[in-house]
Amino acid sequence: MAASKTKPAAEEPNRRADIVRAAGRLFHEKGYSATTIRDIAHAVGMGSGSPFYHFKTKHDMLRAVVLEGIGAIHQAVAKAANSGKAPRATFEAMLRAHLDQLLGEQGRDFAAALLHESRHLDPAEQAELVALKDRYEVMWQKALRDLKGAGLIADDSHVARLFLLGALNWTVQWYRPEGPRTVEQIARQLASFVIGKPQRP
Repeated sequence: MAASKTKPAAEEPNRRADIVRAAGRLFHEKGYSATTIRDIAHAVGMGSGSPFYHFKTKHDMLRAVVLEGIGAIHQAVAKAANSGKAPRATFEAMLRAHLDQLLGEQGRDFAAALLHESRHLDPAEQAELVALKDRYEVMWQKALRDLKGAGLIADDSHVARLFLLGALNWTVQWYRPEGPRTVEQIARQLASFVIGKPQRP
């Protein structure tokens, strides 16, 4: 009688998401180069060869983690950007959404891999990532343009956008969850820094 081709429970398709999450955490903690397939498999309770049901290589896992990271950030910030609020309130909501993804428990592993490990992607994948980043930054350029149109800032140039996103992304280097400020407080402080005098209620 032919052997059954049914995959064991550990190999079911829904384990792909578990593998991506584990890979993101390990790439964040150990770095891409130092993380092995065995490490990732062990983290999800699978045999060392089992991840290959879902990914051909560790490199494919990195691509999945990076795309998950930028996709989650884009979705969260797009929701804030399309809220229909006044320019300042929209800008503050976008800041909070971006920082929540970078620094929050659910997203920080993906964000760290996106910011620090995406250099390991090949040129075609790098180009794919650049295109996604360009689409993402369009939302921020519009937010700055709206702030300038409302008389809240003087500079809505692409350099201003790059300064802003650089400041946001650098928070992963110094933010500590046990520190004195929450993500929301940091977002409000950054908004006041960019805009100037806080808006009175």
